[in-house]
Amino acid sequence: MLEIIKAPESRKIEFKESLPAGDKLARTVVAFSNDAGGDIYIGIQDNPREITGIPEDEIFKLEEKITGIIYEHCYPTVLPDIIVQKSEGKYLLVVKIPKGSIPPYYIKSLGKENGTFIRVGSSNRIAGREIIEELERKRRNISFDSTIVYDLNPDDPDLGAFKNVYEKTTGKKVNETALLKLGLIKSENGKSFPTVAAVLLSSGDLKNSVFPYSKIECARFKGQTTDTTIDSATINGPLFSQPETAISFIQKNIRKSSRIGYVYREERWEYPLAALRELIINAIVHRDYSLTGKDVKIAIFDDMLEITSPGTIPPSIDLENLTAGQSDIRNKTLAPVFKELQLIEQWGSGFQKLTDELKKYPEIELKINQPGLSFQVQLIKKDFT
Repeated sequence: MLEIIKAPESRKIEFKESLPAGDKLARTVVAFSNDAGGDIYIGIQDNPREITGIPEDEIFKLEEKITGIIYEHCYPTVLPDIIVQKSEGKYLLVVKIPKGSIPPYYIKSLGKENGTFIRVGSSNRIAGREIIEELERKRRNISFDSTIVYDLNPDDPDLGAFKNVYEKTTGKKVNETALLKLGLIKSENGKSFPTVAAVLLSSGDLKNSVFPYSKIECARFKGQTTDTTIDSATINGPLFSQPETAISFIQKNIRKSSRIGYVYREERWEYPLAALRELIINAIVHRDYSLTGKDVKIAIFDDMLEITSPGTIPPSIDLENLTAGQSDIRNKTLAPVFKELQLIEQWGSGFQKLTDELKKYPEIELKINQPGLSFQVQLIKKDFT
């Protein structure tokens, strides 16, 4: 309990000195249900953090009130587990909200459009249309990249470059049967259509007009702020070609040193390129393509390199233990294609490879953030002055 009390409020933890008003409690409940679940501690003051407790004779009434609020305000039905705990001689209630299996969850009186909340860091935010649609896809176990683009014909996406790379890498021919198997084409009512993944893997103007945000914006800034741009590039080719183009931009904008080894001259980049390649591939494969107006960003400063990808990490992934080989695939069509193209080696191995590479760079610190509906990785120079 002492470890919990010392922990900051987070994606899965919220502290309340007393039972909040019904609508405020309901917002947290539906936000937890739409994400990874979470625990609401009642009887703990947040700032400054201390146990205030609940009078023993009020515990039963509070349990009933909490259950009633959740039942009356939340839809679909949420079944909390309410636990009584004692710490420092004071009673607490822990309201444990499970990860919901049939999202989106919302506040009944506000309706789905205005009453769906999600957890972003330690706060509850109202979900926009795109997030609600993503929650509905999760309910049906459908990923955005596997959805059909009905206003296009199968031949509209230019997959010529993709086919060449795929056939060269795998030795397999890419015909209509192969495209169906890969999920790049789907049939419905006797007619074939391309999927979102097919468009994202295509070359030419179609991809950039249908998904103009499916690009990487790169910039090298002077100093430690974004005030002055030294170099920039927009990478908007087919997804499978973007990692190497991004690495080329980075190589152009970071230093390379050399030293005499035991036998040969050894060259060393300012940042570990293998780790950066892994981060860029992860950003492309695991980003949320349903969020319009958001692209992958690579920012190089004097003191750090930063990669930001649209979309929060999936609820099943523990942010504190990313190197444990966890894997939860957001883009269920793109990810297997990238694996076939040998851009992904093994599911869940990306961050382990990253930490292994960083062991060779003790002067670099890894920092992970979740700014808004994004996932961000920073490689920071520890001794920068």
